[in-house]
Amino acid sequence: MKVLVAVKRAIDYNVRIQIKSDGSGVVHEGVKHSMNPFDEIAVEEAMRWKEQGKVEEVVAVTIGPDACQEQLRSALAFGCDRAIHVKTDDEIQPLTAANVLKALAEKESPDVLILGKQAIDDDCNQTGQMTAALLEWPQATFAGKVELEDGKAKVTREIDAGLETLEVDLPAIITTDLRLNEPRYLKLPDIMKAKKKPIEDSSLDELGVTPAPGLEAVKTAPPPQREPGVMVESVEELVSKLKDKGLI
Repeated sequence: MKVLVAVKRAIDYNVRIQIKSDGSGVVHEGVKHSMNPFDEIAVEEAMRWKEQGKVEEVVAVTIGPDACQEQLRSALAFGCDRAIHVKTDDEIQPLTAANVLKALAEKESPDVLILGKQAIDDDCNQTGQMTAALLEWPQATFAGKVELEDGKAKVTREIDAGLETLEVDLPAIITTDLRLNEPRYLKLPDIMKAKKKPIEDSSLDELGVTPAPGLEAVKTAPPPQREPGVMVESVEELVSKLKDKGLI
C-alpha cells in the first residue's frame, strides 16, 4: 500500500503576523516558516501506518518555491521514503493545488492521499475536497481516528451532534484534524539523514497544470485593537457600565 501525503509551507504558528503597509498581504520576508500543523499530523499518521506494517511506501509532496524544500526535509526526517517538490513561484490557490495533487495521484497511484484539513495561512479548507472531486475518489474529512483494513478506511470524525464514523473504499482522500494524533519530536540523527536524501523535482508544466487564480485578495487588514479593560468596584457599577454600552 502506498500513501501520498501533501505538506504546505506556512508562517509558523508562533509568529505574530504583520500586515504590509500597503495592505496587499502579510509580511513573509524574514519570518520563520514551518510545516502547516495539520499537514504535520497527516505525515505522523502516515508514518504510524508504515510502522504498523499497513503501508509500504510514504511519499511526501509540496508545491511552491525553493524554500519549500525545508518542509520536505522535515517530512523525510519523519521517515517518508520519497519526496516530490513541484516548483513554482506563483501563488498556489486551492484549485491549483487540487489539480497538482490529482496529477500526482494519477502518476503515483497511491491507495490513500492524506493532507491537513486546512492550512493555517489561508484557512480555506478546500484542497482535500476539490482533489476528491477531481479524482472522483471517496473522501473522509476532519479525521479524528483512522483505521485501514481490507482495502477500506474507517474514519471517525467530530460533528455537531457527536462522533460520526465513515467507511470509504480505497483509494480515498483523507483530511486530518487536530485530535488524530500528536506528531513526534524529530531526532537530530533523523534530521541529518534527511539532508542527504534526494528530492524529486517537478513543475506545473510537467504535470500539465495551469494555475487557476479563482480568488483575489482585495485588501488585508489587521483586526481592530481591543479596548482596554475597566475595573469596577461593585456589582452596581458593573451593571451601570453594561447599560452605558447598551449590553443590557
